[in-house]
Order: sequence, then C-alpha cells, then structure tokens
Amino acid sequence: MTTGAAVIDVSRCPLCGESNRCAMEVERETGQAQPPCWCMQADFSNAPLAKLPESMRGLACICARCAAGTPPQD
Repeated sequence: MTTGAAVIDVSRCPLCGESNRCAMEVERETGQAQPPCWCMQADFSNAPLAKLPESMRGLACICARCAAGTPPQD
C-alpha cells in the first residue's frame, strides 16, 4: 500500500535536487562529529521557499545556491 507521499532524500536540496552538504545530516547518519553546518550562518532571505510545497517543508535542507536565491545554471 502506498501513501502517495513523495520520498525525500535528505542529502539533496528539495528545490533543485543537488547535494545540500548538510553537516548535521552527515553527523546523524555517520555518528561522526562534523564542523558547524554552512547553514548555521547562511542568510535565507533570498531563498525561493514559496516554490517548495508545504508538505515538503522541514524534511530536507536546501542547498547554499538555493538559499542565496541563485537560479540553477542549465
């Protein structure tokens, strides 16, 4: 039985799919202490969070590029 909910890869940015390089998630998965994550000092004011469906919020970190509001390069 499926619930219809999307499976979230916590190592990937939910906006662009690139690696989010979340040190906190690496520490959780490996049990090895990590330096403070880049996100602890990041400014998220330009992040296009409105593009992220409500059901996907709070489940995986966005990447530094998306946090800065920089569009992906195609």
